[in-house]
Amino acid sequence: MSAVAHPVGILLAAGRGRRFDPLGTRNKLLQPLPDGEPVVVASARTLLSVLPRVIAVVPPDDGGVGEHLRALGVEVTVCADADSGMAASLVHAIRHSLPEADAWLVALGDMPFVSALTLRALLAALADGADIAAPLCEGRRGNPVAFGAVHLPALLALEGEVGARPLLKTMPVRDVAVDDPGIFRDIDTPADL
Repeated sequence: MSAVAHPVGILLAAGRGRRFDPLGTRNKLLQPLPDGEPVVVASARTLLSVLPRVIAVVPPDDGGVGEHLRALGVEVTVCADADSGMAASLVHAIRHSLPEADAWLVALGDMPFVSALTLRALLAALADGADIAAPLCEGRRGNPVAFGAVHLPALLALEGEVGARPLLKTMPVRDVAVDDPGIFRDIDTPADL
């Protein structure tokens, strides 16, 4: 059984959301959900309900995302090279989490509908010995994904736009069955709100 004493939530919130607004005038992460809460705030609130430490990565010109997240108690770190791809943001957040962190639950800022039960199940899988845990619903994998400390060197070596996807293709992953369609539901267009 793995010892996971200091898991950290990582909220990737540095994307530009060009599919949501090709002109870049409306930050999708700040758009209100039906209850009025901004997308990224709802995503962060769920992570904070499960983990005592959550780190969010934002770009230098975040349009106010960092301010909203700091007000919740999220650690916000600015990734100067966020535009180079999702891996840059992920590596930046993991470096920021060290040396205390020994596991990472990597969530996306535009996925506010993931259940806290799913997050707990992923962390439980790590505590039970999984090195990578991913949620599985109706036979499909979704997000977020949890990583154990054994993958720290590989996580820090990531590059490009696809984030940690190469690790999910080349390393053993424990699929964690959940009844949570929120693991597939991201905000890509205004209709997704």
